[in-house]
Amino acid sequence: MSAPAPLHEITLSPIGVIESDFPDKFGVPRQPGLAPSARATLRLLPPYDDPLAVRGLETFSHLWLTFLFHQSPERWTPLVRPPRLGGNRKVGVFASRSTHRPNRLGLSLVELLAVDLGDGVRLTLAGTDLVGGTPVLDIKPYLPWAEARPEARGGFAPEAPPRLPVGFTAAAETALAAREDAASLRTLIIEVLAQDPRPAYRRGDEARPYGVRLRDVDVRFRTLTDEAGITRLEVVEIATP
Repeated sequence: MSAPAPLHEITLSPIGVIESDFPDKFGVPRQPGLAPSARATLRLLPPYDDPLAVRGLETFSHLWLTFLFHQSPERWTPLVRPPRLGGNRKVGVFASRSTHRPNRLGLSLVELLAVDLGDGVRLTLAGTDLVGGTPVLDIKPYLPWAEARPEARGGFAPEAPPRLPVGFTAAAETALAAREDAASLRTLIIEVLAQDPRPAYRRGDEARPYGVRLRDVDVRFRTLTDEAGITRLEVVEIATP
């Protein structure tokens, strides 16, 4: 019996596009659910924006999204440096969730808040880790009885990363208070910065300022370490670009 012909190329078409709280990839949570306040909308594209395609979806609380890391280079390497290992140790790309992978495919578990059929199909999502403009390739409902495995081993990432305390200067508090979304933006800033979005190789440089874009603002922050050696991040400015 002859061997099947090899697959040289597979063509995939986006079924939708993400609009999210993250205009840029810097600061995006490294896993879904780490910033529960993060919101996104998945807008389905024609011909997939048919309401019949999502009939019954509202009965599920969470969804799996298969997407493309569209801002990552198309090249890939067999070894990568996961941030959880300090950016120093290498593991195989298939033993990681690195964006630098063959086909650049990602998988994200998100919470479904609403299904809007008023103008096409728009899904309101929470706990997202997706940058705005991300092409989504597929949607599948999450089944807790089949996919929640508390006995599973987590390799080099057995638990969620530690969270850093986050503070605000008086100037940042004043800028925040002037916004209609002050409460939700404050929560989002804390959730994102608490995960320490700084590159692993920069974490010893306290003099370096950083900035992350969230919604329509630039959040600028710095690192402070007290006499007890406890590190915290402080928001020094919230500015509109």
